[in-house]
Amino acid sequence: MEPHAEVPLFEMDEEEDVLSMKSTAGCAHAARALAPPAGVDCDALVYMNFMKSHCCYDAMPTSSKLVIFDTTLQVKKAFFALVANGVRAAPLWDNKLKCFVGMLTITDFINILHRYYKSPLVQIYELEEHKIETWREIYLQYSINRLISITPDCSLFDAIYSLLKNKIHRLPVIDPASGNVLHILTHKRILKFLHIFRSKIPKPDFLQKRINEVSIGTFTQIATVQETASVFDALTIFVERRVSALPVVSERGKVVALYSRFDVINLAAQKNYNNLNMTMREAVSSRACCVEGVLKCYPHETLETIIDRIAKAEVHRLVLVDADDVVRGIVSLSDLLQALVLTPADIHQGSHGRD
Repeated sequence: MEPHAEVPLFEMDEEEDVLSMKSTAGCAHAARALAPPAGVDCDALVYMNFMKSHCCYDAMPTSSKLVIFDTTLQVKKAFFALVANGVRAAPLWDNKLKCFVGMLTITDFINILHRYYKSPLVQIYELEEHKIETWREIYLQYSINRLISITPDCSLFDAIYSLLKNKIHRLPVIDPASGNVLHILTHKRILKFLHIFRSKIPKPDFLQKRINEVSIGTFTQIATVQETASVFDALTIFVERRVSALPVVSERGKVVALYSRFDVINLAAQKNYNNLNMTMREAVSSRACCVEGVLKCYPHETLETIIDRIAKAEVHRLVLVDADDVVRGIVSLSDLLQALVLTPADIHQGSHGRD
């Protein structure tokens, strides 16, 4: 691996996995909770009102790691630095403009590999030599040309809306006075904040409904990959279907593993990104980190059970399977936040934009 001492980056302290609890009463600038309209069940608004009454600052940890890249850094070194620091994304600083201009994420790594990979015998020049600013000039022709961010005093409801509307997984919290990035807010962090405070808010009756009754999740056109397919095939699905993880299935459709976008970044750690012809079976078995079995859920389980499992395991999704372990759906953090928070506000998936 490249020597990390050469990588120009800034970082804060290691993350303490505790919530700051700075304002148990909620942020002064958070939106006011809504009273239920006539004929609307109060249960439906519980989580929406909770998110409206707390701000992004409330959900920030007391200490966290934040890696920042200058746009003149080589792409390859940047991805190695993500791996070395155990983070999945980093804000990008443009020294000429003197401001943050975007985020470098694992999705960029996937897009570079998918766009430029030819064969194991051909070096990916664009990954080896390009600077971040060069990649941005190429990629931004086909993508959004602005940094999507939020301020600390915005409500968590606004943060969820921004995450889901823009179909992003990381939302920088930027201090409007200094322009500094304070934290990177994620779906996982928001759900964890809700889970910690669950005993202080009313428990809605609908939590006792089975997942197949509430229809929260994806149950049709589920993106999967055969264990005999290549890693490049998986990258193609990531790019075309814009999903964050793929159940790896056997010929009989049984789920045998889960391959996420985060697993792709480990190709950089192992220097395997020039061999995307390897099978998914080989890629899964060669993962450097210890990976637990696929976290599953079943149609008969309640919504409360599923939320608890995702929150405690700190994962982004569960694979819904039947009694034979055949994939029947995916229940993700996005699905849960949409159903619990945005749908009660009459904001639906169909109105969401794309990156």
